Amino acid sequence: MTASLPTRVLGRGNLTVSAQGFGCMSITIPPITESDEADGVALIERAIDLGITFFDTADVYGDGRSEAILGRAVHGRRDDVVIATKFGNSIVGGRMGPVNGRPEYVHEACDRSLQRLGVDHIDLYYQHRPDTTVPIEDTVGAMAELVHAGKVRFLGLSEASASTIRRAVAVHPIAALQSEWSVFTRDIEDEIIPACRELGVGLVPYSPLGKGMLTGSLARLEDVPANDYRRSFPRFSEEYFDDNLRLVGIVQEIAEHHGCAPGQVALAWLQAQGDDVVPIPGTKRRTYLEENVGALAVTLAADELGRLSALRAYGPRNADRTFVNRDTPARS
Repeated sequence: MTASLPTRVLGRGNLTVSAQGFGCMSITIPPITESDEADGVALIERAIDLGITFFDTADVYGDGRSEAILGRAVHGRRDDVVIATKFGNSIVGGRMGPVNGRPEYVHEACDRSLQRLGVDHIDLYYQHRPDTTVPIEDTVGAMAELVHAGKVRFLGLSEASASTIRRAVAVHPIAALQSEWSVFTRDIEDEIIPACRELGVGLVPYSPLGKGMLTGSLARLEDVPANDYRRSFPRFSEEYFDDNLRLVGIVQEIAEHHGCAPGQVALAWLQAQGDDVVPIPGTKRRTYLEENVGALAVTLAADELGRLSALRAYGPRNADRTFVNRDTPARS
């Protein structure tokens, strides 16, 4: 039996989704086996049963395997879900490589994603990162062609600057911006969120749990394995980790008051930032999936929201600061 969750609308085109989505990157964090793929399918099926209708993936996650797993999981339930996927990123040597926003590539990438997903259309198609060598007008123009062809319903951007968003909207309506946003990551609040709200662009925060740090499950840096991908982020370095952990103590204190998990407090804070906000926490474990959904029942008091809003994590969120909030060149 499928439960029902509150819904929210992204953008001005009536893209209605569950108030919390599910990020599918975690299900393909390597190494991954056939058994892991089956577990990923089962996890997504459980998410649908819990009332989640919004599923976010990307062609680069697991080199396409995340899309394939999502496609398997929603087979027979396509009308019950909103599928979002992304194009444009590449992985080279285990790290993020060049971004490709060329118009011809947009069409190629979309066709490959449709095939892996096993669907005839994508509900929300994002550019994973703006290509700083290609005018956003050219990329979004090609994305709009996908809408006209019936392959895509709505368009989105990820980690774009306020200027890039404005230029994109001038070409075609943008339903959502996906960027990192959490109690710990606040850099989109000054310019980007106001621009999105002015333009009617919904907000889809990824890493809403601070890559796991805001769950309170980490007591020391050694709890993060040396080969864990999070070790590449400054906030998980010896320089900043302990200071950030002390801030997590405030989240834990508020969670104890509510009798809930720290991660639920972090998600509740985001959910309270506006009806245009739909976080997409990801996990590989059913227990955490169910815990995350439970955050929709947590209501924080004004003073608690204020305490959390005053927090700022130590250290930059990404070692490559040029990879976020990107601008593209002017159209010649």
